[in-house]
Amino acid sequence: MNHILRWLLLLLLFVDGFLVIRFYLHNRTNGRILTSGRMRRYLLYVPDCYHPSRPAPLVVSLHGFVQWAAHQCSMTGWNTLADEYGFLVVYPQGTRFPLRWHAQPSPEGTEKMEQDVRFIADLLDQLCRTYAIDEDRIYVNGMSNGGGMAHLLAMKLPERFAAVGGVAGAYLYQPAPDEPGRPMPVIAFHSTQDPIVPYIGGPARARRHSIAFPAIEAWAAEWADRDGCAGSPEETRLADDVRALRYSACREGAEVVLYIIEGGGHTWPGGARLPVWLTGRTCTSVDASRLMWDFFQWHPRTES
Repeated sequence: MNHILRWLLLLLLFVDGFLVIRFYLHNRTNGRILTSGRMRRYLLYVPDCYHPSRPAPLVVSLHGFVQWAAHQCSMTGWNTLADEYGFLVVYPQGTRFPLRWHAQPSPEGTEKMEQDVRFIADLLDQLCRTYAIDEDRIYVNGMSNGGGMAHLLAMKLPERFAAVGGVAGAYLYQPAPDEPGRPMPVIAFHSTQDPIVPYIGGPARARRHSIAFPAIEAWAAEWADRDGCAGSPEETRLADDVRALRYSACREGAEVVLYIIEGGGHTWPGGARLPVWLTGRTCTSVDASRLMWDFFQWHPRTES
């Protein structure tokens, strides 16, 4: 009996060790920065075509709750576009366990939210010192909780970002009347059958919590109002399961575009597929990253 217990213990230790090593390999990062008194990590991709004599755009892409930097990289395909168009991509990493972004004030206060904003600001400073970055073409996007963080960064650091994008975003931060301070081009994707961040707003159907998410079309309309867009959005259909609402008559050339994925889930359109039983269907009719990049190229930062 003792012999069997020893073997079982060794097997458990082996399995635990394997899982730790596997998580470490998948959770890889290649950069770190000291900010707000703690070491924060990120994954940076610099395409082979980058040359310091030519300032390049920078795309910041933020993972969702329970996800991580390398997962965001593999899911979105941003690196492939970076090779094609010559921009840099950075995937910052959240904190705590599971990993997350503090994209709205917590009951304990706003300190953690401010630290996450400071992390991104310090990271941008470091990357701009190290690489030739075109500071008029820095863009931020994110998935789910990361989309909420991108929304927050557009409000808190409007002078740093030219445009913002979100996929299945948890847009929980309520801006002050004077935020973001300038018109901000916005592109977003959201599925009508998202089980985690409901398209119609309210609490998540798949989770037992009281978080009240905004209705996505109302959220987009609020952005259009902040950007001074005139009139109702133009609606177009891109595919059988994808239509778009576009606010284009906005101040200083800004736009707000919402892509509505009919029947899709809590997933990245055109990206790596997630488990259907957990997140719902992944749309393959459009490529969110490519559409975002096309949108970003049309919207460099302009002086207010």
